[in-house]
Amino acid sequence: MNGRSTLNRLLLAISGLVLLGGGLLILAAGLDLYRRLRLVPPADWPLTRPHDVLLSDADRIRWSDQGWWWWPAVIAGLTLAAILALLWLLAQVRRHRPGSVHLGGTPPPENVELRGSALSHAVTAEARALTDVEHANAHITGRAAHPRLHMALTLTDHGTPAPVLRALCQGPVAHARDCTGLTHLPTRARLDVGRHKARRVE
Repeated sequence: MNGRSTLNRLLLAISGLVLLGGGLLILAAGLDLYRRLRLVPPADWPLTRPHDVLLSDADRIRWSDQGWWWWPAVIAGLTLAAILALLWLLAQVRRHRPGSVHLGGTPPPENVELRGSALSHAVTAEARALTDVEHANAHITGRAAHPRLHMALTLTDHGTPAPVLRALCQGPVAHARDCTGLTHLPTRARLDVGRHKARRVE
């Protein structure tokens, strides 16, 4: 698991816990569970009865006395939080695919790049020609200097994962690494078995 995945999961877990806690707090107050279950919440616990509000008149007056800057600062903070959340969401949706891949070598060639889509198409075409492969798809992610190869293969009825994976590593993946001159090309492959029609036995 890379650092970005860890950060994403941590942020999702924190957001989920905050939303879950807030929802349970509102649900408990709306259903009047404290009175029904004869529970005594802390003295400053918010939302203990169905008609309670998050911000009472006394609280609004108290916070309004802080000065003219208080509510604009609150609105600006909430707006900034919403913008950051939207940017984070867009970053998750957007696929990080480099437009080109830097060619390696010793020494590396200057100003020579290979389009990521061209490399993806070449690897896809070679993978589809492998034995027992019904369908294949490849795409490049990561940075131009450190690309990653992602493969999705659908095997035929008689295909077995081990030989296909061995042929994939020795064929398309090795050729992609050789043609780019990269000493290391991280690759992730997902193998599925295609649906086949039921055979009639006589």
